[in-house]
Amino acid sequence: MNLTTCNQQRQIIRQHIRQLRQSLSPAQQSLAEQNITQQALDFITQKQAKHIGLYLSFDGEISTKLLIQKLWQQNLSVYLPVLHPFAANHLLFLRYQSDSPLQKNKFGILEPKLDVRNVLPTNALDILFTPLVAFDKQGNRLGMGGGFYDRTLQNWQQKNFLPIGLAHQCQQVDALPIESWDIPLFGVFVG
Repeated sequence: MNLTTCNQQRQIIRQHIRQLRQSLSPAQQSLAEQNITQQALDFITQKQAKHIGLYLSFDGEISTKLLIQKLWQQNLSVYLPVLHPFAANHLLFLRYQSDSPLQKNKFGILEPKLDVRNVLPTNALDILFTPLVAFDKQGNRLGMGGGFYDRTLQNWQQKNFLPIGLAHQCQQVDALPIESWDIPLFGVFVG
């Protein structure tokens, strides 16, 4: 498949799935959040994870608010992505607590205000729950197209964390057109 065709296919899938995701009712969103929260909590307990990478939901993604609240109640550490200030298209993960100041990044997504004292290297995470636009049965993930998570997930097997996508059922496709830089996930939890 030539590059242009693959890029075009990926853009078509992104546009279609984002529309599906945004059209979900508040009741569907709430039910998905509850289902994902339970799956994630069960997995965290099974893996005895202490340092959990998450994200704040945006653009119709499954809400992570309930999961974050439950993790705080269990005294587990939550880390959110922050756009790296010096390395373009890379992420840092910062400790997120109920009193952490948040600000919008250049994409309009809330993230913790950068404080180097709160940065955790990705190899110190136990689990990294990732957002995604679409996924397939092979664990391939299609994001928004910036490559932030692909860079973060490179060689995740050697970094000792497990990347798990969080998605609505409508985000699953039969097969994604993949590129050499795409990194398959350990698994995907579907709400």
